[in-house]
Amino acid sequence: MSKLGFLIDMDGVIYKGNQLIRGADRFIARLHQNDHPFLFLTNNSQRTQRDVAVRLQRMGIEAREEQIFTCAMATASFLSKQKPNGTAYVIGEGGLLQALHLNGYSIVDTDPDYVVVGEGRTVTAEALDAATRMILAGAKLIATNLDPNCPTASGTRPGCGATVAFLEMATGKKASSMGKPSPVMMRAARKQLGLTTSQTVMIGDTMETDIIGGVQMGYHTVLALSGGTQLTDLDNYAFGPDLVVESVEELADPSCCLETLFGLSDDEPASTESVASHRQLQLAHK
Repeated sequence: MSKLGFLIDMDGVIYKGNQLIRGADRFIARLHQNDHPFLFLTNNSQRTQRDVAVRLQRMGIEAREEQIFTCAMATASFLSKQKPNGTAYVIGEGGLLQALHLNGYSIVDTDPDYVVVGEGRTVTAEALDAATRMILAGAKLIATNLDPNCPTASGTRPGCGATVAFLEMATGKKASSMGKPSPVMMRAARKQLGLTTSQTVMIGDTMETDIIGGVQMGYHTVLALSGGTQLTDLDNYAFGPDLVVESVEELADPSCCLETLFGLSDDEPASTESVASHRQLQLAHK
């Protein structure tokens, strides 16, 4: 039997705000118990791997630092290959700064190779002015992600994509983005797990990042309706997930054979039609 591994979005799949989504802890425990490799993927560049792992642990999720993969890590790794030991002017917070340092980058205030933009709660007009001048002087504009906003416990706030849009308009330069759905992040995560394309399952709650990213890479895709997407929203897209679940609680059920569901068992491989039939059976028993 082939190994099956998972790339798992967090906000909207594992938790919503500060609340654990029901069954998420049992789903992750099942992956551990059955030795399924997995990574938690996030487009939030603010926190370090340790910070994210501790947050999950406090919610009752068994997570280790090495099981966290952020867009900051994908960005820093990519830049280190493009220009080893380069320099960056950063609009962002600790997770991004640490990732760049760990990949040999120096943070500077003048003449950087790159202007790197991540999530941040302290973006200032002065920082935007400085970044604009640097980009016009030749620095390349890099975005950890293009998410326009971020959900918080107190409501929605502007995201990295909003800051990047400001700089793009001010400079006339387009940013290169490394976070979901970029193949830079999606491929790097799969390779870190040592999986093939057919062994990889992407689970997310957002069509524009998680699902399209997985579809473009040829991964199996699962849309969880526990986040911001409703079933009726699927009609608005020219692509779709292989499987739709109310939440990952459905995948935590031991009676649901994950290998068979995604066509990696010794039985007949699952087709798109059989996956859809499985979903209909699940709905019928609700």
